[in-house]
Amino acid sequence: VQLQASGGGLVQAGGSQRLSCAASGFTFDDYAIGWFRQAPGKEREGVSCISSSDGSTYYADSVKGRFTISSDNAKNTVYLQMNSLKPEDTAVYYCIEMDFDHSGTAFPLGSFGRGTLVTVSS
Repeated sequence: VQLQASGGGLVQAGGSQRLSCAASGFTFDDYAIGWFRQAPGKEREGVSCISSSDGSTYYADSVKGRFTISSDNAKNTVYLQMNSLKPEDTAVYYCIEMDFDHSGTAFPLGSFGRGTLVTVSS
C-alpha cells in the first residue's frame, strides 16, 4: 500500500487549500484513510478520516466546519478541502491507511510517509 500526499503550499489566513492523497497497491473500494498533521515542535495529531464501508467521516474539533474530507474512487484519491485557514493550521500534513479496533476507534496502519507542507501566513 502506497499513499502520497500532495497539494501543500503557502496560503494566506482565511484562504483555502486542497490536499490530495493518491493511493496505489490496494483495492480502492474498501478502505479507511486518515489525514494527520504535525506542526513544528508539536505532536502529530489526527485531523480527519473517511471510511468507504459506510461513508462515515471524522473531524478533529479544531477543523470541524472548515475542513472536508472526500474521495474519488475512480481516481484512487482522497481529498482534504481546507477552508478558512488559520496560522495554527500550519503543519506537515500526512495521509495514511487506517483500521478500526473492536470499539470502532480508528488507528493508523503502517508508517507515515512523506507529507506535504501547508503554511498559513497571518
